[in-house]
Amino acid sequence: MHHRSRPTAGLLATGAALSLALALTVTASPALAAPPGPTAEPDPVPALVAGEGTEAPQLVTGLSDTAPGTPAQAARAFLAAHTDRYRVDPARLTEIAVERTGPDRHTVRFQQDHGGVPVLGGQYLVRLVGEGADQRVESVGGRYYTGLTAPTKPAAPAEELRRRALDTVPDPRARAAAAVEDRGPVVLPGGTGRLAQHFSVRADDPAAAGPLVHDVYVDATSGVVALAQESSTPYQVGAPDGPAGAPGTGAGPAVGSAPDLHGHTVPVNVSRQQDGSYQLVDSTRSGGILTYDGAGRDFTEFGAGIPDGVLPVSSPGPDFPASTGTSGATDAHVNAAAVYDFYRNRLGRDGLDGKGSPILSVVNVTMQGRPFVNAAWGGRTMVYGAGDDRYLPFSASMDIAGHEMTHGVVSHTANLVNVGQSGAMNEGIADYFGNAVEVTTRGIRMDDPTAPLMGETLCRTGTPQECATRRLDDRRTTVNDYLGAGKELDNGGVHFNSTIFSGALWDIRRTLDPLTADRLVYRALAEYLTPLDDFVAGRNAVLAAGKSLKLGAADLRKVAAAFDAHGIKAGWQSRIGTDSRSLMSGGTAPLGPTTGGGHWVTGSLLPNDRGIALYTGSTTGTGTPVRLSPDDGRVHGWAATDGKSAVWLAVGPDATGTWGIAVVTAPLTGTGPVRTLFQGLSGSPANLRMSGGDVAFTLTDHATEQTRAYLSHDGAAPVQLPLPEGHNLSSLAFRDGRLGWIESWNADGAAVQAPTVYSTATGKVTAQYPVSTPKDGAQPYLGSPVLAGDRLLWLAAPADRTLPTALRSGAADGSGVTDLLPADAKYGLTEREFTASDQAVSYVHRSPQPTGGWSNAALPKVYQLPLTGGTPVRVSCNRGGQYLPAADQGTRVLWLDGTTGGNDLMVRDRPAGTC
Repeated sequence: MHHRSRPTAGLLATGAALSLALALTVTASPALAAPPGPTAEPDPVPALVAGEGTEAPQLVTGLSDTAPGTPAQAARAFLAAHTDRYRVDPARLTEIAVERTGPDRHTVRFQQDHGGVPVLGGQYLVRLVGEGADQRVESVGGRYYTGLTAPTKPAAPAEELRRRALDTVPDPRARAAAAVEDRGPVVLPGGTGRLAQHFSVRADDPAAAGPLVHDVYVDATSGVVALAQESSTPYQVGAPDGPAGAPGTGAGPAVGSAPDLHGHTVPVNVSRQQDGSYQLVDSTRSGGILTYDGAGRDFTEFGAGIPDGVLPVSSPGPDFPASTGTSGATDAHVNAAAVYDFYRNRLGRDGLDGKGSPILSVVNVTMQGRPFVNAAWGGRTMVYGAGDDRYLPFSASMDIAGHEMTHGVVSHTANLVNVGQSGAMNEGIADYFGNAVEVTTRGIRMDDPTAPLMGETLCRTGTPQECATRRLDDRRTTVNDYLGAGKELDNGGVHFNSTIFSGALWDIRRTLDPLTADRLVYRALAEYLTPLDDFVAGRNAVLAAGKSLKLGAADLRKVAAAFDAHGIKAGWQSRIGTDSRSLMSGGTAPLGPTTGGGHWVTGSLLPNDRGIALYTGSTTGTGTPVRLSPDDGRVHGWAATDGKSAVWLAVGPDATGTWGIAVVTAPLTGTGPVRTLFQGLSGSPANLRMSGGDVAFTLTDHATEQTRAYLSHDGAAPVQLPLPEGHNLSSLAFRDGRLGWIESWNADGAAVQAPTVYSTATGKVTAQYPVSTPKDGAQPYLGSPVLAGDRLLWLAAPADRTLPTALRSGAADGSGVTDLLPADAKYGLTEREFTASDQAVSYVHRSPQPTGGWSNAALPKVYQLPLTGGTPVRVSCNRGGQYLPAADQGTRVLWLDGTTGGNDLMVRDRPAGTC
């Protein structure tokens, strides 16, 4: 989808998703590295790039091995003959495409499976040149994951997995109407792999700027959402068997005329029907180009193609009426033809899928009865809204149409996953080709001031520069501008970081001959890139494609210089400065750390981990992190620690193969036994807390929706804590012999919520602060209790849970309540993430979205203030997103940091103050 100023809100609930931790390095393997060449100036094209966490190389160039047979046969035979060299098992590969990109050039793309289950992003490519007896292998590469041992059968119940996928839709109304399609099991790479169930979730959300279609991957062992990404291809990718609502039987092609959105009458290829009428059906191009009027129907009706009864735009005669222009149909029809011609005539590609399938466009659609001010590629159909008072229908912009339809090309070639750097490259390549379609079709020179602009013709008033939604000459770089966003914001910044990559490509087009640049980028997309590639892999792909196109050394240096100018080079993340110590990087998953007694525990996914594991270390950064959880195939997380031991949930099949949730514990040394405290509990345990060797947690009975607190003293069987009849509780805090929770009940027709403190020594409530809501009134949100010093802290928000929220502090002896941080504070809580020590409270604040879109300055940041109150100050001046803080002793705090593009566990001993 093309976004104007802000991205569609992500569907992931904070803390629910787990990082794939798939960043690969580009250091060459010593065993395979080629000797340096004799020239003084190094070759910018890498001879070999080794993959991290796998024995299979990511890229090998400079080959010339004879390979007879069909391209597919030759490619498979070559890999089979060199398994010792490339560590790729041909038996685990399925041919998914043979791309013919020249008269004597083929690329065979294989999909990796593990035990018959496809591996997400696991694609390996063999590139061949020549024909017949002269055919030879030129290069190989991709991502093939060795060492996978993940199970291939789900352990969690199927209905539980589906429910977890549906729960990623945050709005209850949207969730009730959402459609969920089970797309089968997938192995997620990273370590030894994780089995996940892949769902496509389609939902409407009033707060979103367009269709909410997400691919959701749910861990098939634990039921935890492992990954969710906005999808531009929500249903099966490929040509429809035949579009519903097909045109009537025609007498043949014709040329008509129609007004466009810019006040011009333009020629259009149409079809004359037997009744003498004409339709916007261009049969002169392979597969045909068909343009439909959605007539105000909702965009969701066109997700899988054209519904029955919807026909192409028609006219009694060959000269179409004014409504054809004002709806955007003329421009959509002309744009689709321009995109087809660009790919066919310039790059040799027959249609978006390369197989000449029809290009379908629908204009004049709405979203829940409101204007749909956007455009989207839905996997089979281009969809355009009718615009609004400010914007024309988005078909007015040829580059946006080219951008969206290029997503169709990407999905049939590299199929770049729409999250993080691979998603930013997906958007960047779509920007590049969308822009190239327009400047080529309209004859715009590359030095024209409007050449780098995207969407500059969308506005009803204003200059192109004022209207443009993006510009490809913004000079953004990784080191200076990379948006360190979490996955919940724009799928990890896929739109915001896109011009870092597309800017480098645009610079290549500006410095090389444009036709050469277009062929170069297309070859990289079709023959080298794979779904989970990052920026550096993109650079290597373009350079390798340049070498295969026989670019001279000077031109290759220009290509390398363009990437250098945008900071796309190996190790760029290490050149982004931070002011905090990194305790763990490269695999930390956003479950959030927990702390106690000078130690931390967090969930992570590192190479060779079989699922999510728990690691522990010192909050001062001394020593090396130690693995805490056993490698037993279960997911381990949701931990608590008292500084000596940790307690956590182990989710998955036990030793007997029975799926379940166990509460387990182990000393933080990592060498002691892992003991199961409780197993087979009737309900879902949550909110694990630990203090002085005692363990507390909540247990919810889903049949009655009742939640109770349980306490285990020194490893004994858990005992349910008493609650008055009709009372319920939520959340839990535990510290120094006190428990805190939010208790709720009904009294005299009113709903009551009460932050509560309970003494484990006396078995009595020592403080309770009730808030009553009249019958049928809007009940406020009270939650997230934390015990610190002699205070109980909690969040208080309005009934609609709008942010920011107030942070309240009540004495543990019941003597009174104060507002530690009012809801209207300048730096108020906006993420409902806070933590406290006996001295300080740390929390997450997100600044309002800037007018021009998100920036690093507006991402969530951790603030701190004294437990007794005061002015909040920044904990760290790191520029990226900061999430899930955990207080240690004094003012020391840990958090997850996205500055360098991952989820690094960071720590500071005291606040940085003003940044």
